Amino acid sequence: MLQRLKALFGKASAKPTSPALDPEAIPKHIAIIMDGNGRWAKNRGLPRMAGHHSGMKTVKRITMAADRLGVKYLTLYAFSTENWKRPKAEVEFLMKLPQEFLSIELKELIENNVQVRMMGHKGDLPDHTLKAVEEAIAQTANNDGLVLNFALNYGSRKEMIEAVRDIGQAVSEGKLSPADIDESTMEAHLLSAGIPDPDLLIRTSGELRLSNFMLWQLAYSEMWFTDVYWPEFTEEHFYEAVREYQRRGRRYGGL
Repeated sequence: MLQRLKALFGKASAKPTSPALDPEAIPKHIAIIMDGNGRWAKNRGLPRMAGHHSGMKTVKRITMAADRLGVKYLTLYAFSTENWKRPKAEVEFLMKLPQEFLSIELKELIENNVQVRMMGHKGDLPDHTLKAVEEAIAQTANNDGLVLNFALNYGSRKEMIEAVRDIGQAVSEGKLSPADIDESTMEAHLLSAGIPDPDLLIRTSGELRLSNFMLWQLAYSEMWFTDVYWPEFTEEHFYEAVREYQRRGRRYGGL
């Protein structure tokens, strides 16, 4: 079954090569579940935090690769609503990474016309984490290049429940008729409002699940999985995923 699923959704080869890509068929929006930091570290006899820190460097590498290809939106699953269950020390370390990453990389992101955004539930985030992200958002707000969208403290089920509550409230207040509720209504109330659905989802580390990530938005996304851990994920792997995307026919239920 595992082999069948991997064949169905796409599987990375052991030694990726630089593909020739069609510049007219680059995915507009790529979403990535960055997985395998801890296992990468464990395999090297390192603490899990070392894996997360190394994964931060991959964020920079892949962001620049996406920008060079002409990708318009790159959404990175940085921290889920379920990740709070991890050991306190690990969570505290993860909450410091946005501040460290942006303090190092923000200048170059600005120089490359990258716009930083965040998609997630802000209320539970530590002040220092939220402040770092909001400062980056403010400083890049006028950039009109690649949108680097961090899914931080994000959970798709919670997102959809809150959207339904907001819609229900609008109905109860007489601002919206139930008959007028459609897909665009729902999308306008999601945390991803204003961002097109992902064309391509990439997940690293060999896992074959969505892990409560963009469940509504991924309805028609192409999916590509690789056994490569996130700290090892290179531009070549990224290009390979895009090449596989370009091989597929997207019919959205039609012929």
